[in-house]
Amino acid sequence: MRRSLIGRTWPNAVASVLLVFFLFPVYWMFATSFKQDKDIVSRDPVFLPLDGTLAHFDRAVHVDHFWTYVTNSLIVTAGAVVGSLLIATLAAFAIARMKFRGRKGFVLVVMAAQMAPWEVMIIAAYLIVRDSDMLNSLVPLTAFYMMMVLPFTIWTLRGFIAAVPKELEESAMVDGCTRTQAFVKVIFPLLAPGLMSTSLFGFITAWNEFPLVNILSKQVQAQTLPLWLASFQTNSGTDWGATMAASTLFALPILVLFVFLQRKAVSGLTDGAVKG
Repeated sequence: MRRSLIGRTWPNAVASVLLVFFLFPVYWMFATSFKQDKDIVSRDPVFLPLDGTLAHFDRAVHVDHFWTYVTNSLIVTAGAVVGSLLIATLAAFAIARMKFRGRKGFVLVVMAAQMAPWEVMIIAAYLIVRDSDMLNSLVPLTAFYMMMVLPFTIWTLRGFIAAVPKELEESAMVDGCTRTQAFVKVIFPLLAPGLMSTSLFGFITAWNEFPLVNILSKQVQAQTLPLWLASFQTNSGTDWGATMAASTLFALPILVLFVFLQRKAVSGLTDGAVKG
């Protein structure tokens, strides 16, 4: 019995330590955003800001063009997520249901694209956008973000479509549905967990991306929130209070979206990875 108790206790202890390890930076960011300036630069760490202030948040949201950054981030993120879902759903259906020449090769290309680091494409992306005279535009930025999340979306949705019994689709076609109608009425409603998990992944990827927008967007009208975060670092130093406040605001939409989609997103990531 003692051995059984120890066997149940140490995994929980390890999990608790890891939880504290990963959550502490988030807590420190959140706490620092409310600290007085003297507490931020103090040699003695202040873990609980009892005399907190909202001045850092006020400075963060009153920088020039703040709402331009917000609007641009929402546009490119929504465009990347919606575009990738539309293309990936059709591609995943073709891979899972249809037999065609080069199918296995296409799957390998999707996997290779998912594993490839997108940082190596920055120079090529810049040259393509520059030669197309589309620098400082949200269109190429949205397109590249969509390309970044597309392989993962295709691979995940393929697993969900492959897990749907073909008999359901065939029964709908026997009842008079076309193949397109059978897909829309039978398969698509069953893809909700996969759509949510891939949407969350795409949102986080596009929302957080910094190197590409830093290269392609040198003017404010095409810049996004990651560049807003970098604006608090100046030649005279870093405004840590405003930086932490801005980071807290920046992470808030992701946190809200994850809490809202948590159950479906987690099941989508696991089911889509093992099915099919």
